[in-house]
Amino acid sequence: MPHAFTLPNLRRETAALWRLAWPMLIGQLATVGMGVADVAMTGHASADELGAVSLGASIWSIILVTVSGTMMAINSVVAHDVGAGELGRIPHAVRQALWKALGVGVAAMLLANLATLVFDHLYLTPHVQRQAELFVHVISIGLPPFAAYRALYGYSTSINETKPVMLIALLGLGFNVLVNWLLIFGHWGLPKLGGVGCAVATGLCMWLMLAAMLGWMRVAPAYRATYPFTHWEGPHWPEIRAMLRLGLPIGVTYFAEVSAFGAISLLIARYGVVQMSAHQIALNFSSLVFMVPLSFGIALITRVGQAVGEGNPVRARFVAWTGVWMSLAFAVLSALFIVVFRQQIAEAYTSDPAVQALCVQLLLFAALFQLSDATQVATSCAIRGYKVTRQPMQIQLLAFWGFALPLGCVLGLAPRWLPWAPAQPMAAAGFWIGLVLGLTVAAVLLSWALQRLSLARVAAARAG
Repeated sequence: MPHAFTLPNLRRETAALWRLAWPMLIGQLATVGMGVADVAMTGHASADELGAVSLGASIWSIILVTVSGTMMAINSVVAHDVGAGELGRIPHAVRQALWKALGVGVAAMLLANLATLVFDHLYLTPHVQRQAELFVHVISIGLPPFAAYRALYGYSTSINETKPVMLIALLGLGFNVLVNWLLIFGHWGLPKLGGVGCAVATGLCMWLMLAAMLGWMRVAPAYRATYPFTHWEGPHWPEIRAMLRLGLPIGVTYFAEVSAFGAISLLIARYGVVQMSAHQIALNFSSLVFMVPLSFGIALITRVGQAVGEGNPVRARFVAWTGVWMSLAFAVLSALFIVVFRQQIAEAYTSDPAVQALCVQLLLFAALFQLSDATQVATSCAIRGYKVTRQPMQIQLLAFWGFALPLGCVLGLAPRWLPWAPAQPMAAAGFWIGLVLGLTVAAVLLSWALQRLSLARVAAARAG
């Protein structure tokens, strides 16, 4: 049987998933590299500029991730059409996704600018507040093109074209670093803008990446059968509403996850620079490693969606669980790597002995974190391949805001008004215990949901 869980079948599916995922992995790493370049290059300008960029980027990153999740509905829609052999429906879906992107991008731009009002309550110096606000105002021009780019990204990956997104992300990284260098420091006679130069570079980079994707689609033969720009088409509200119903739960999930991590970072900050620095190092390294299972997950949306679209729930279930086990296998390797090399990882980030010592402890939690994090992202993406997005949202909201954050507060802060709180606050370690257990809850519930959903679709197909 071609979809039985045998070693040859698993090998074939793993190879197919890897071919789809590895270009997206490099693209994701390039995208993360843009943020790293912004912080690293601004840090050489001044401490005030670095502080302004860090504050502005905290708003930008939350909204960017939310927009990215909201636009992911097109992945499932196109993958289903590909699986069903209904290529003629794809151009219409992509055009409507772009109308949706316009609305989402403009709304996100307005929200980002409104969010700068929070800076009034942070007791910042006037210069830092001014620069942080200007950073957000300028970089927000990149949100509409980013939303449109993510729509085309989802379309491209769902017709199995992932190398363009890798090459365009690398182009964006190179452009971002060059324009940062020119505008942060005022090279080649250009104005010296400091941190605001990062905002200009990133905003322009979003427009460049959109233009590059449009250009690639125009000339590459792979897009000819489904090319969406053959004629003008206005917005079709039922289609847009259907995509919003699919995409908004993903956007809410991404927002909940990022905001929970942000809240934890703020709560740990009260314990001083050592606790905060060690936490950020462990979180940063975990986030970097997370790019691999995340890329597997995005590929799973395509693979599962195509199998469901072709009316083959047995293959869909096989693909889904192969992807989950593939992500978990990588997580085991990454966890072992972190345990063995945690001292070297800490030393690579900092030379402070106190930060190193605490970081080595937190990296043990980060190793456990890999197993549940990889499982929850793979299972949630596989479920989205079935065009089911509300259940993963509910489970992940429960895991992050109903379990991980409250438990982290109890262990990390040890509030005296709780009779069952620990005698002493565990600080960063307490929050990491909450994160590990919260993500474990998500992994277990999402695995149960995927098993139930996939078996129900197989049973329904056999009964019909």
